[in-house]
Amino acid sequence: MKPDIFDHHAQKAADASRPLAERMRPRTLDEFFGQQDVVGEGTLLRHAISGDKIFSMILWGPPGCGKTTLARIVTRETRCHFVHFSAVLSGVKDIRAVIEIATDQQRLYRKKTILFVDEIHRFNKSQQDAFLPHVESGLITLIGATTENPSFEVIPALMSRCQVVVLKMLSCEAIEAIIQNALNDTERGLGKTGLKISPDAISCLVRMADGDARNVLNSLEVVASLVASELVASKLVVPETDPSGTAIQREITVRDIETAVQKKALLYDKSGEEHYNLISAFHKSLRGSDPDAALYWLERMIASGEDPIYVARRMVRFASEDIGNADPYALDITLRATEAFRMLGHPEGELALAQAAVYLATAPKSNSVYAAMGKVKKAIGDTGAIPVPFHIRNAPTRLMKDLGYGDGYQYAHDFQDAFVAQDYLPEPLQNKRFYLPSNRGYEKTIQQRMEYWRKQRSESRKRGAGDRSQKSENRNQEYKK
Repeated sequence: MKPDIFDHHAQKAADASRPLAERMRPRTLDEFFGQQDVVGEGTLLRHAISGDKIFSMILWGPPGCGKTTLARIVTRETRCHFVHFSAVLSGVKDIRAVIEIATDQQRLYRKKTILFVDEIHRFNKSQQDAFLPHVESGLITLIGATTENPSFEVIPALMSRCQVVVLKMLSCEAIEAIIQNALNDTERGLGKTGLKISPDAISCLVRMADGDARNVLNSLEVVASLVASELVASKLVVPETDPSGTAIQREITVRDIETAVQKKALLYDKSGEEHYNLISAFHKSLRGSDPDAALYWLERMIASGEDPIYVARRMVRFASEDIGNADPYALDITLRATEAFRMLGHPEGELALAQAAVYLATAPKSNSVYAAMGKVKKAIGDTGAIPVPFHIRNAPTRLMKDLGYGDGYQYAHDFQDAFVAQDYLPEPLQNKRFYLPSNRGYEKTIQQRMEYWRKQRSESRKRGAGDRSQKSENRNQEYKK
């Protein structure tokens, strides 16, 4: 039976109406951008695909990095029956139906069945258990896709039977290549439009994409549609039926992107001056106890494409450097906010970072720990490796005990309030004070404790309790000889 020409044109029209991101989905590994560590030449997965020896796996990576695309390439380049399964829409009943189909495919056609489960982390334990015996028997080859850590979301029994394949967020270079490919492709992309794009506009789209190929292609399609509409309205488009006409080349600009996506393409360069200007403004706003400014600069960075984990790392550093023990909870809250963002991602996780930023900005400030570390480093540089006093040395052997290691050490828990007036620094540094707590926040309590302990040590020395220290020093001198 000859193919119907009307069916052919209908299919072409249907293909043209699909979103650009779907049309440009890679069909082969050679078209697959940005995951060379996983599917490049010589990799395990590439050998498995080319040899038609595909194994069960969990594809773990951020949105738009190519998990679904890779699963489709696997089935296209292998001789397997492919079933696409959504964990959001399907239940145990649907799983049983898939197992029946897989059984028929194996019995009648000697074909393996690849079961691709999108968002496998949404399956509960009983649903995952339903796969288990059939993955183990080899009836189905499971390919699960998830944006969540499979260690927490996939049952251990299923994890042990699957290889975890980690896909990374697409690099800026990969996103740029995807943009250019879509603009040049005359079959599936925007090649027939004649549109070009300025370098600044490419950088703008790359920043907005945040490593998500689907995101950038959707944005590019909207921008291209807007520009094409403007050209038609201004009668700058030459009809295809006029071979004598000269098409006017139109370049997509940053302004086009801002208009189409309705989002300001903020000035930002991750490796340039603006990167350091913004993080400096954020850090100084936190130190200056201005939560409004801190939130402003935080959003400026995130909206401009900065990696939120980088911002979170800077906040963790700030919690120790500028707050320290004035509020010991600051470090804990910032670490929790970082983990919350790792779990939620964009945009939900941004709120946790904002919460931490407000906490840091409004917490009592102290750089006493930071300053103390600077003094310690200088003292070590000035005095070198002073021997450890004998009374606080470890004495695991008889020889060490005979040499006086640990001699005279007083166990703090044997005394009232778990405190005993003895020295722990080497003799040349015994009166040296590195950590000077402020009188703000919790450090005020620390300051009071330290003053009390220091007074007790001073009185103990006056009562002649320093004899042991002198004895220890004599041993130190003998040890040097």
